[in-house]
Amino acid sequence: MMAGSLVSRATGFLRLAMITAALGTAAAGDAFGVANTVPNIIYALMIGGALQSVFVPELVRAAREHPDGGRAYTDRLLTLCAVALLAITALAVLAAPWLVSAYAPGFTGEQRELTVALARYCLPQILCYGMFTLLGQVLGARDRFGAMMWTPVLNNLVVIAVFGLYLVLAHSGAGGRGIGHRDALLLGLGSTAGIAVQALGLLPSLRAAGFRWHPRFDWRGAGLTQPMRSAVWTLLLVLVNQAAYWVVTRLSTSAGLHALAAGHRAGVGYAAYSNAYSLWVVPQGIVTVSLATALLPRMSRAAAEGDHAAIGADLSRGLTASGTAIVPAVLAFLALGPQITGTVFQHGATTEADARAIAWMLAAFALGLPAFAGQYLLARGFYALGDTRTPFFLNVLIAGVNAACAAACYALLPARWAVTGMAAGYALACTAGLLTTAALLRRRLGWRPRVLGHHLRLTAAFAPGAVLALLAARAVTARLGTGTAGDLTGLLAGTAALCLPALLLARPLRLPLGPLERLRKNTPDSRVT
Repeated sequence: MMAGSLVSRATGFLRLAMITAALGTAAAGDAFGVANTVPNIIYALMIGGALQSVFVPELVRAAREHPDGGRAYTDRLLTLCAVALLAITALAVLAAPWLVSAYAPGFTGEQRELTVALARYCLPQILCYGMFTLLGQVLGARDRFGAMMWTPVLNNLVVIAVFGLYLVLAHSGAGGRGIGHRDALLLGLGSTAGIAVQALGLLPSLRAAGFRWHPRFDWRGAGLTQPMRSAVWTLLLVLVNQAAYWVVTRLSTSAGLHALAAGHRAGVGYAAYSNAYSLWVVPQGIVTVSLATALLPRMSRAAAEGDHAAIGADLSRGLTASGTAIVPAVLAFLALGPQITGTVFQHGATTEADARAIAWMLAAFALGLPAFAGQYLLARGFYALGDTRTPFFLNVLIAGVNAACAAACYALLPARWAVTGMAAGYALACTAGLLTTAALLRRRLGWRPRVLGHHLRLTAAFAPGAVLALLAARAVTARLGTGTAGDLTGLLAGTAALCLPALLLARPLRLPLGPLERLRKNTPDSRVT
């Protein structure tokens, strides 16, 4: 699963590079960006949140309690959700002009017409995303997880091929001539085809698991009310997240404009915040999400049996294994932030000052990464218990603290540092969320997590290396400068300096490289790691 995430992210960077090469970042790039983002937003708001982490516990319980192993229940649930997805997709395609006006009110004339055309071709992605998530939930309930991590690679390859074809046909590596409506047909439907292939890529794994979907419309009295009620709370959770996201976006954008007006030329607004966040969540996406996906069916089965001790044990395993990757990542972000952001972002129009501004935001985010990962894992404990209401209220707390901190930073800090403060505020919100989630789950399960010692030993093992990494990176920068060569060399040297002392200190600190191995041995499907 983690390997699949790595390959998916690597090909995702290639996909973004190909799209940028084909369309640039001017009007055509903006038009495609809006058209291709709207399906994601609509999917997340309308039904995406309802599908994530909700149906696995229901499918596991049905498999345990129903005489047919939950097959009929699964068929009905899939059919009901597929009908809902079809209806939402059809309405979205019809409403494409209004959606474009809502998300891009500044688009007029030809740019608006082009964006509407692209949106009509891209909006069927709502159905494809939904089916991918639904089928992935069925696989997850059967302890098969790898396909969901690997099939996005197929999507990336299809999109790379489509935009490569466009470059050949357009005879323009920069996409300077813009895109016409025929090009919109190719790019829009090609992007949708990538998501469709991603969903279809799950079918071999479903067949191997012995699952065949037979649509059933006899929904009345089939026990589908409970998952629908649970899904409502998850939908509300998504809405709360979107509200907090809107607050941070508005304030960070405004702070960036104020900083520019005050003479600060480095990008310190929303774009820098978004780029820092994208780097910050990489360890979470590769490690923690993979672990949570693997553990949720196990915990759901334990919940169905009333075995709360087993749920607590799985959560402890997940926190320990996640921490083994998360703690070194935090120290790497703190010690090597300028080298990381310089290597990734300092190209083209992005200057050294811009990259350093992103590095400060990455450092502010970094302190909240253990809490972010921990709260994500612990929330799956509530989902395993069939409780989606408690995670909603926990998310209200996190979103509220995040929005309040963002407003305080905007009002109190200089414009140059306001958005960096917002990043630190999100880290604080994650910490508040983790403490509250752990307290409620401990009371619910009678569980005493014993993972703090492991995290402290990890910190002690990697802290000397972090100091050495900082010194090594600065020495390389002094010799080679702050260009790409200097940043990349400093990053490689700093990474080696970070890890080597930890390898020497691992045995004295009782830190064998075994948390993931122990998790693998205790997981029914050894392909988890």
